[in-house]
Amino acid sequence: MRTLVLAALLILAGLGFFPQPARADDISATARSVVRVVTIAIVDDEVVGFGHGSGFAVASNRIVTNAHVVELASRYPGNVVIGVVPSEGTKGYEGKVIAIDTVHDLALIEFTGARLPTVALYSGPVDEGSNVTALGYPGNVDLATARSAADYIHPLSPIRSEGVFSGRRQMSGTDVMLHTAGIARGNSGGPLLDPCGRVIGVNSAITKAEDGDTSFGFAIADSELAAFLARAKQPYAAVGTPCTSIADVDKADRDADAQALSLAEANRREAAARAASDQQSALSSARIAADRHRENVMAIATLMLVLGAMGIGGGTLLELQRRRRGAIWGWAGGGMLMVGAVVLFVLRPSGETMLPKGVATPAPVPSSTAVSSTAALGKMVCRFVPERSRVISSQTSDVAIDWGQSGCMNGRTQYAENGSKWDRILVPGKEQTVSVMQFDPATRQYVTRRYFLSASQMDSVRKIRSQVTLKACTPDEAGRANLATQQAAIRTALPPQPNEKIVYTCSPADPSGG
Repeated sequence: MRTLVLAALLILAGLGFFPQPARADDISATARSVVRVVTIAIVDDEVVGFGHGSGFAVASNRIVTNAHVVELASRYPGNVVIGVVPSEGTKGYEGKVIAIDTVHDLALIEFTGARLPTVALYSGPVDEGSNVTALGYPGNVDLATARSAADYIHPLSPIRSEGVFSGRRQMSGTDVMLHTAGIARGNSGGPLLDPCGRVIGVNSAITKAEDGDTSFGFAIADSELAAFLARAKQPYAAVGTPCTSIADVDKADRDADAQALSLAEANRREAAARAASDQQSALSSARIAADRHRENVMAIATLMLVLGAMGIGGGTLLELQRRRRGAIWGWAGGGMLMVGAVVLFVLRPSGETMLPKGVATPAPVPSSTAVSSTAALGKMVCRFVPERSRVISSQTSDVAIDWGQSGCMNGRTQYAENGSKWDRILVPGKEQTVSVMQFDPATRQYVTRRYFLSASQMDSVRKIRSQVTLKACTPDEAGRANLATQQAAIRTALPPQPNEKIVYTCSPADPSGG
């Protein structure tokens, strides 16, 4: 026992180890939020109690576990060391209980010295028969694999076991979820997950199995966990969208893009047909007007010719009556009318049809597949599209953006060209998430793909990211091309598929701010 205590103290003080590789899937991503919880009670330099269980991070420095995992702290107040041992890193950390509910068997532990990836609670319905996964540190595995006492508290990836959700029950006044995922002593406080790696319960107990009986597990229900965190005033991430695969989301995305392309092409053809119809209508009206104008001019010329002849005839009549002055006026007026008629007839309209002034020949409608330009679009509001998204833990509230010229986002972040779209990769210094953000000015679609990575993967990506020197917006095409090349190098270090894909459609913001 003393060896175990010494090992626990060493690990809490900073015992190093080689990180374990992690699988790039949703359950493994959540596993990086799961910890082993170790409790040691020492009174008068004597070990009077030892226990261990599991827990998971609802905040970067706060862990949920079962109340019975830390019950030594209430039995021996002031004489218990609580160790929090992450699945990654080089050491464990000392924690303290900041909230506990013994009735519903839940506790909240706070620790300092490190930041853990956090889990999200699934707030939607769970159907009976749905697949579930338990994560934790079962003691029977420790007994079978431990080579020394230190192995009980050595940082290791949690054990996963799979089963199905069998229904909701009441146990000692607490809502619990019955399931068939294999758990054992030591799994207490670990999460029960849906296929997307979101928490739906806290494993707490197993049924006592007689010979031949099937063993079942009990997990404190999500509703009890949410109520406990609310009483503890602990914020947490909650997601209510159903769990879908990236393949399903990508298919829905492709179908939506194909539908949008088809609609855009139909609109283009309709606009072209409407423009042609308008032009034909304008030409027809112009032709009718031209014919009417030509006929009117010829009629006027004929009338002038007749009047001119009458004027000359009248002048001749006046001459016979020896009224010389009147005759001259008659001849002069008649001659002028006849000359005018001839001139008007010669200069009559040709009848050639021309579009009326102000009606231009319609320009060809551009194809919907045209490459987007570098023009600014201004302020927009982007709204979440659930049917085209896969959400694990992110918020899905509206996103306000200001798309400037040459891929400048919000006046400070430069995006790089990727075909007709624009990309920017965000590699934070502390969180274990890489975000690839993409904006398509042609469709006004904004997409964020998030990759939940291990500590070693993040170190590799950060080394590549450190070579990116372009920080602010620039009109320099060469600088943007260099950024695109550096971001392509980051992509090669990412898994083939993201854990999350969040799709938004953007529209111009209300200028009044409403």
